[in-house]
Amino acid sequence: MNHTMSAPAAGAQARYFQLLAQGRFLIQHCQDCGRYVFYPRQLCPHCASCALRFVEPKGTGTVYSSTVVRRKPDSGGDYDVSLIDLDEGIRMMSRVEGVAPGAVRIGMRVRARVALGGGQPMVVFDPCQEAQ
Repeated sequence: MNHTMSAPAAGAQARYFQLLAQGRFLIQHCQDCGRYVFYPRQLCPHCASCALRFVEPKGTGTVYSSTVVRRKPDSGGDYDVSLIDLDEGIRMMSRVEGVAPGAVRIGMRVRARVALGGGQPMVVFDPCQEAQ
């Protein structure tokens, strides 16, 4: 079963995936209300403005929750699925790499990077140096 997701052809989501393909992780910032937005949208969910711009986040955040998905070793082994609160105030689902899946802890500080997963670019997180 193939679980890869194809990028949309147009709109804010398409632009997000184009940037990821270039190795760039950007989120949207509303020029009217000043809040950050993720997942990419055409209108700000906070104030309904269309003045959303892609900006580079700090890239750091905190693990809000985490679980281990169990798989047989021949299927790739166990992996982590985490909710990450970026310092900009948005929450996104991803995974923490660089540590065993069971070692990911709520409150752990992490840093984003773009990686390839299933041939597609995606945002993953690594523990910050002070968290190791």
